[in-house]
Amino acid sequence: MNTIFVTGIGTDVGKTVAAAILCEALEADYWKPVQTGFDKGTDSILLKSFITNSKTVIHPETYKLQLAASPHIAARKEEIKIDLDKIYEDYEKIVKGQQSTVKVQRSTANLIIEGAGGLMVPLNENEFVTDLIKKFNAKVILVSKNYLGSINHSLLTATVCKDNKLDVLGWMFNEDYMNYEEEIEEWSGYSKIATVPTCEHVSAFFIQQQALLIKHELQSFLQ
Repeated sequence: MNTIFVTGIGTDVGKTVAAAILCEALEADYWKPVQTGFDKGTDSILLKSFITNSKTVIHPETYKLQLAASPHIAARKEEIKIDLDKIYEDYEKIVKGQQSTVKVQRSTANLIIEGAGGLMVPLNENEFVTDLIKKFNAKVILVSKNYLGSINHSLLTATVCKDNKLDVLGWMFNEDYMNYEEEIEEWSGYSKIATVPTCEHVSAFFIQQQALLIKHELQSFLQ
């Protein structure tokens, strides 16, 4: 089983779309342990609408917070504190198949975990998304969206990964503002896994097609 943590260079860079493509390509389970803001639905609900395979299990959030804000602020609003140990307890249940919504043992499935925002998003007053990744000992896939300024944000993200000695598999790039991918690959030292083209209306069919494009090559990143 591979635990793969999907994080981005910021907010709204396409992490859920990337996670859906990975889930579809690997027939992997999905989990977003911390969800903030759900007036328009959760990322889990959105991802479910994209998945066509019958094996992916979408696991419930450990924390589902109403305020669309940084997790530590959203939690403070509800007078709670995000506890990484509590999240890890749910992780262990998922790995052992105890949280599965189906009766099939899923402990051998790959698990895609989607983070909240980027690497330095605070989860409480002392711990960040990087601390959660370390707790899972997860492999990391970085999501970068091509926009003016994304080179800086991408390389800062790569620097944080290196400083924290995270196991980075590579980049998934979203949209095609300009072709920054090769330069970000070279300067960061992390390889490109996929480029997801601009799509105004992402659908299950689009996710399925993108998954097929990377399915075989993705296996080489996991070996």
